[in-house]
Amino acid sequence: MLLVSPKDVDQEAVRGVSGMEVVILPAVGLTRGGEIGFVRGFIQSYRAAAKLFRSSPPKIALAMGGFTSAPPVLAAKRAGARTFLHESNTIPGRANRWLGRVVHRSFVGFPTAAARLHSRNVTVTGTPVRVRFQGREAGSCRAALGLDPAHPVLLVMGGSQGAIGINELVMRSLPLLASRAPDLQWLHLTGARDKEKLKQAYAAFKMKAVVHPFLAEMELALGAATACVCRAGASSLAELAAMRLPAVLIPYPTATDNHQFHNARAFEATGAARLLEQKTATPELLVQLLLDLLEKPAVHEKMQNALTRWHEPRAAEQIVEAMLVEVGVGVGENRHAHRQSCSPPVSRIPKSRDDSKGSGPERAGRLQIGREAERSVPLPAGRDA
Repeated sequence: MLLVSPKDVDQEAVRGVSGMEVVILPAVGLTRGGEIGFVRGFIQSYRAAAKLFRSSPPKIALAMGGFTSAPPVLAAKRAGARTFLHESNTIPGRANRWLGRVVHRSFVGFPTAAARLHSRNVTVTGTPVRVRFQGREAGSCRAALGLDPAHPVLLVMGGSQGAIGINELVMRSLPLLASRAPDLQWLHLTGARDKEKLKQAYAAFKMKAVVHPFLAEMELALGAATACVCRAGASSLAELAAMRLPAVLIPYPTATDNHQFHNARAFEATGAARLLEQKTATPELLVQLLLDLLEKPAVHEKMQNALTRWHEPRAAEQIVEAMLVEVGVGVGENRHAHRQSCSPPVSRIPKSRDDSKGSGPERAGRLQIGREAERSVPLPAGRDA
């Protein structure tokens, strides 16, 4: 069972999902001046989840953060479920900071998040990504997207609404890049607002560019790219690590607790990315960072190697196994048998839309997921900003 908010990004995430029940809760985010609406949505969501759990009691509830996750986790705990959370960012969100004191166990993507959760039992698992995010042949990915298989590709992406700051910085950088990297191809995910403006900008410099407002097939985009310019949301970083794609990270400057900056700094500190703050970014700085990644094989290879330390291919499996152990499933000699009885298998929890057919809801306990439903189903590109 998947519990999500009414937000457009969540509704897009669950479109076409099969093999699970999707429940929309009336939760709303906490904003300045919107405290009454937040409390009302919290109470309504709690009551809706409690009513649901009376007729269908869960054994396991997993929060993935965000304002949607707290009410059903509290309701599930009252119904007798074992409760858990996963925090993917370096700086835990407010919901997870609060839930950390309530749940039986917490999982984190970044080691530094553990101390900030104040949870009794914390395990570093990394952040799950969908199974389709793995090494791909760049030429075939480029051809599938309408690009030349033989020439390098720079992927530019922002958040679920695009990233205006990144779009404008790239447009100001085009004159320099047109002269210094004439063979470079572009795959730019702009968001709806800037699509036409970017298409015209690339055309003006006679650059080969494929421009989309969004793209569901992000595994193709990352597989086609030689390097990337993007925000620093935890999901995007986990996907970059899985695909070993070097990137220049421009954190979303107004993200809560500036968590994207801290995510990016953690990657930069290990050599897994380059960090460029939006407030100090210039076309010259961006171009130099990109040319290092695009034209210096040693730099590119070193960053790819550094990215491997951030990829945890068994993250989803570790989380699910730990939860099953908490409820007495998958222990000792019966572990394999219990795995076989669960659908889908624990190693396939991050399902894609293509391989979800036949996955049934019958499990040893039901999985409640909050903000980050994209662990299981595709989202529009660049959802992290």
